[in-house]
Amino acid sequence: MRHSLPTIPQFYVTAPQPCPYLAGRMERKLFTALQGEQAESMNDTLSKQGFRRSQNVLYRPSCADCCACLSARIRVADFTASRSQRRLMRRNRHLQRHVTSAWASEEQFDLFRRYLDQRHADGGMADMDVFEFAAMIEETPVRTRVLEYVSTTATGQRNLSAVCLTDVLDDGLSLVYSFFDPDLSTDSLGSYMILDQIALARKVGLPYVYLGYWVPGSPKMDYKARFSALEVFHEGAWRDIGDPDDFSGATHPLSVKPIAEQVANLTLPESLSAPVPPSRPLRGL
Repeated sequence: MRHSLPTIPQFYVTAPQPCPYLAGRMERKLFTALQGEQAESMNDTLSKQGFRRSQNVLYRPSCADCCACLSARIRVADFTASRSQRRLMRRNRHLQRHVTSAWASEEQFDLFRRYLDQRHADGGMADMDVFEFAAMIEETPVRTRVLEYVSTTATGQRNLSAVCLTDVLDDGLSLVYSFFDPDLSTDSLGSYMILDQIALARKVGLPYVYLGYWVPGSPKMDYKARFSALEVFHEGAWRDIGDPDDFSGATHPLSVKPIAEQVANLTLPESLSAPVPPSRPLRGL
């Protein structure tokens, strides 16, 4: 007879390095490998506790004296688009959404390089080559989709305008990474993709859209606070963001619990050795 032993995930902490969001601060991450038959249940469970996926790793900020980074998600049922967001949806209504499996293409990489070169030339991903890009898209042990946003010219030419890498969780869509044509910056395609995935989540009956981290005090993250029905994972629970100015990025030595206590307080899937039931099929995903 064949028996499977429970696999208890091991958690690690990265070495401190400069924070990409707040100048003068150092970031540190708590992370674990995402692998095996329980990968989807781990991704589902830890995403509800502020973790994010990057390829085969789940991570959460765990800086020594800063807790500014807050995981953010939108309650789909309560979301109401603002006037400017409705204008944005009308402006981009010519785009067609194509949902594909997690496979990278040369067309995607060309768009990705143009996006980085013009908008994030000094960022941590600036030197990514085609093989690293393919790994970012394709190395996933969970249910991941690539959403391409395409326009078509009068002559039938296909133009790729934007791409979003999205995980399908048991309670929502998790936006892993997105990029767009830098020549279309005035079309606010980053915000448009969020609006479109809210509509998609509503269509397939998923209650949340996970946006990654919102960082008070970081100008590049301000746009996330403009979405209604936004909540953040703060002090171990999801809370309505309310007034964004109520959150502070201030640091102090006691702002973060010890690593051992953080890990001890995590909730893991009920049985890491139990078979994973098949995922519920969702139309369009």
